[in-house]
Amino acid sequence: VQLQASGGGRVQVGESLRLSCVGHAHAFASYAVAWIRQAPGKQREFLSAMRWSAGRTYYADSVKDRFTISRDDAKNTVYLEMRNLKPEDTATYFCGAERIPYGTDLRLAEFGNWGQGTQVTVSS
Repeated sequence: VQLQASGGGRVQVGESLRLSCVGHAHAFASYAVAWIRQAPGKQREFLSAMRWSAGRTYYADSVKDRFTISRDDAKNTVYLEMRNLKPEDTATYFCGAERIPYGTDLRLAEFGNWGQGTQVTVSS
């Protein structure tokens, strides 16, 4: 699976961004997808994940009221809508995809395919 994330940029506190991630794989719709981020000097942080477009979504507590994950399998694209951005959201954001067995909590799953990342900078 090849993944290409885009949509990052520099915004002010309180503004919004939508990240996109295009997946190149046979039957991409069968892959669970996820977003994580990593800030300089910090560990990778799980943000959100989902299986199919009408399925359950998973969020980290730090973003669950502000971020929304979605996917358009007709376009092989995953989105992360981010609202009310804060300086602590500054990080490189990565999308991932993996075939995860049904029943596995996606927050704990191992995603083996990641894109190159897109930088988000939130200024106060």
